[in-house]
Parts: sequence; structure tokens; C-alpha cells
Amino acid sequence: MGRGRQKAKHTKVARELKYFSPDTDYNALERELAGSDDDKYEEDLSKWSEYADDGSDRYVPGDGSQRA
Repeated sequence: MGRGRQKAKHTKVARELKYFSPDTDYNALERELAGSDDDKYEEDLSKWSEYADDGSDRYVPGDGSQRA
């Protein structure tokens, strides 16, 4: 296959990808963004309780020390 034909095929594919707009399920997207995974958040929070924001001993990036 010559370079011209190959380039034409690549251009055709690129154009199809550029202007392709799939059907979007906005209801599913809304459910996902609404964040109904409070249970997961609570589970993660309980796992990482030492990192919970209690207002004390905050890590200061860069100097490796903790600030009270």
C-alpha cells in the first residue's frame, strides 16, 4: 500500500474519532457524581483514622516536620 493511501486511511479514522459523539446516559452519570458511596467513605475513614483531620499535628510538606 502506498503512502498516500495509508495517509488517507489514517486521516479518515482520525476524522471519525474526532467527530464521534457516543450516546451519553446522563442519569447514570448523575448517579455516579452524586456520590452514593457514603459507606465506602466511612470504611476508608475508619481504616485511616490516624490521618483524619482532628486539628492537631499537621504535616508541612517540604521540611519533613510536624507543626502543632
